[in-house]
Amino acid sequence: MLDEPSLGLAPAVADEIFERIVAIHAGSGLTVLMVEQRVAEALHFATRGYVLEAGRVVLEGSHDELKSDDRIRQAYLGM
Repeated sequence: MLDEPSLGLAPAVADEIFERIVAIHAGSGLTVLMVEQRVAEALHFATRGYVLEAGRVVLEGSHDELKSDDRIRQAYLGM
């Protein structure tokens, strides 16, 4: 369980952290639960995602479903 693993880190260091998280998951098969505000990066590595607003789940879906959702694209991905 990780809470904001990239918070306060330089982008290159945060990228390395994400790569290591993926390697740990791939090498061990462990499930990783991560809270992260770098949505694009988190969705890139996620199998499944949940969007919370005011403590409630307002959207959920697979990596592809969330990346293609217009609400996610506009609010979190700047598209």
